[in-house]
Amino acid sequence: MLRKSANPFLLISLALVLVLAFTNCEKLKISNLQANNYFNKANEFFTDGQYRRAIEMYEKALIYNPNLVQAYRFLGESYKNLYKPGVDNPDNTEKAKRALDALRKAYEIDPHNKDVIYSLGDMYDKLRNFEEAEKLYLRILEMEPTDMGNYNVAAQFYQRYASGTDEVSETGEKTPFKKAEDMYLRRIELDPESMEGYAFIAQFYDIAVNVSSNPAPLFDKAIIYHDLRLKDDPENAEALLAKGVNRWGKAHRLQNILSIEEQKKLAEESYEALQKAMEIDPSYPEPYAWMSVLNRSLRARLEPEKASRYTTEADQYIAKFQEAKKRQAETRRLEQELRGIR
Repeated sequence: MLRKSANPFLLISLALVLVLAFTNCEKLKISNLQANNYFNKANEFFTDGQYRRAIEMYEKALIYNPNLVQAYRFLGESYKNLYKPGVDNPDNTEKAKRALDALRKAYEIDPHNKDVIYSLGDMYDKLRNFEEAEKLYLRILEMEPTDMGNYNVAAQFYQRYASGTDEVSETGEKTPFKKAEDMYLRRIELDPESMEGYAFIAQFYDIAVNVSSNPAPLFDKAIIYHDLRLKDDPENAEALLAKGVNRWGKAHRLQNILSIEEQKKLAEESYEALQKAMEIDPSYPEPYAWMSVLNRSLRARLEPEKASRYTTEADQYIAKFQEAKKRQAETRRLEQELRGIR
């Protein structure tokens, strides 16, 4: 029995579909290649800080591939880099609008992309749009609750909006200061073995005194975490430096509140911490600089009969600081040369 021949019309239709599909695939491939070419050129301009030329290339890339998420993201980042926070003029406003438009489009295409969410949140932050920025930073935390770096990002965001150290606002809501503190503490709770978390919150308390009308408790809160770091690693020169600066800061800033004896005790604690930091790492420049500050601003004032000696020592420490900085710069230069050789 003979086999029936296929319907010629179906064969022609199928052939047309295959030809069109192949043609569309080839066009798609070519478009993607062109998009990638412009995208790579744009990235080079972006890396070199040539943001206007980068914008031109990112926009061309998007003509060929309108779904290229990273092109939208870095288009937004390019406009963001040209934007000047706080400057109120039509040109600057337009840059902000274009940055937001591009970053929102990237977020619309890929709402689960952490880098895109961070870029958009950062733009809202630059515009001082606290509510929208906060939503995005908290979204990152929801997506990656085990990434400790995300807690630092959120805490530092809140810290930028802290105008004091009150924990509750007039409306009864948590203040940015309190939210920042909670983030740092939450990180420590989730990863208590990491000393990095202790370093961040100690620094937070040390810096917070600059905006507080009653700073004394914050110096004391900070020293708790400096000491915890040193309990874990007594030979940590960086932690010793931080403790020395903290003790100096409390005595110096509260000199009208604390007694002379209390200030002297703090000065001695600062001296001991800085001295140990220098002994542990003689190549570490910063302890020398702070020892000079301690001698000039605190020890010479508290012991005027020894002021001349302390001033001379301060000059000597500055000379050691400059020598250590030169050695540090030379070491870095040699390391860069070695990396280049490899």
